Amino acid sequence: MESQGARSKILKKIKQALKSPVEAPFPDLVADMPIFTPSNQELTIHFAQKFTELMGKFIYCADDGELVQQLSSLIQSKQWEKIYSVETGWLDDMSAFNFNPVTIDDLANCDASITLCEHLIARTGTIVLSSQQLSGRAASVYAPIHICIAYTHQLVNDITDSLEQFKKDLTYMPSMISYATGPSRTADIEKTLVVGVHGPKEVYCFLVDKITD
Repeated sequence: MESQGARSKILKKIKQALKSPVEAPFPDLVADMPIFTPSNQELTIHFAQKFTELMGKFIYCADDGELVQQLSSLIQSKQWEKIYSVETGWLDDMSAFNFNPVTIDDLANCDASITLCEHLIARTGTIVLSSQQLSGRAASVYAPIHICIAYTHQLVNDITDSLEQFKKDLTYMPSMISYATGPSRTADIEKTLVVGVHGPKEVYCFLVDKITD
């Protein structure tokens, strides 16, 4: 009962705070210009460099046809049999690979998951995902290997551009926006880098230049 009472007090304080937001204490310091100077490189090249520096595996595809070829080749070479994907209506040519046997409960034990994304941030090599996608929150986190399919029109320069794009495209913000920058890694123990502790140990990004009609 005490815990419920404390919870009610906290929620009440949050509700009151939202009704009376505090103004920025130093409004003159709020930047109206980009903090980081945009790169002179093409966004595709800039993203690829940053993404691979962070141990991500980048594959460029000229169109959907090449995507099918490259993705099929990867699956066959790795001998993956348990692949999770709920991205219906995309890549009908991948029907030879049966994604149905793997359910959301089997994510941790599957070989890989395949998702789409919202944006790619070139400056940091970051994949942007959200709860509004068919794959939801779990597919890019619990699977040991995450494969992301993206298109060049989804490239943006910085995080602020990503947020602005959300505001432009949606009537409301998703309940969750995730900025995944490379495979999961930590150096908490004796400053030794360990990959794949809190999420996927490998992340692939297939970037498609254009959609085939």
